[in-house]
Amino acid sequence: MAITVSIVEDNDQLRGTLPRVINRAEGFRCLSQYPDAESAVEALPHDRPDVVLMDINLPGMNGVECVRRLKQLAPDSQVIMLTVYEDTENIFNALAAGASGYLLKRTPRGEVLDAILEVHRGGSPMTTHIARKVVQSFQQTGASSQPSEGLSPREQEVLDCLSKGFLYKEIADRLGIGYETVHTYIRRIYEKLQVRTRTEAVAKFLRR
Repeated sequence: MAITVSIVEDNDQLRGTLPRVINRAEGFRCLSQYPDAESAVEALPHDRPDVVLMDINLPGMNGVECVRRLKQLAPDSQVIMLTVYEDTENIFNALAAGASGYLLKRTPRGEVLDAILEVHRGGSPMTTHIARKVVQSFQQTGASSQPSEGLSPREQEVLDCLSKGFLYKEIADRLGIGYETVHTYIRRIYEKLQVRTRTEAVAKFLRR
């Protein structure tokens, strides 16, 4: 079945372009689009999309607050922030509110589709630039660059790639392993570190 996607975006042009990109791609279907957070909060629990692409700078309620409310009303829908904001405060506010991924609007459309697929499969996609900001933030708060104990050398390699913002497909290509094998390693990493998201895994990877 196709991965269903809803969009919350106040820019009319982008809100028109993204559905066309999604609907033309095999295995994806744009379910709905909303120009503001208020209408999205009302409708999305009924739409029940697999993935939501969420802007931050919306009229009225902002995208971060929208995510926080949606995770209460529609917890099974995964949210990817798609925004122009790349400052640390917005990134962490969005992730803390319940977003599972964070992309910039300049991200190539093919990579946005890859991110939708990744988050649907349990990942936490971020552009390399955003992932680097996450890493730097942990480092600035006294984190260590030593890998977490208890992980195999290959698991440490996979986690290192995660910390650098690589998508699952890129990790597979970089390490010369299968896509599903990457999923297996990441599932083991999450279990060993007792985390549920990429951000939490990276945090523990960078701390002693």
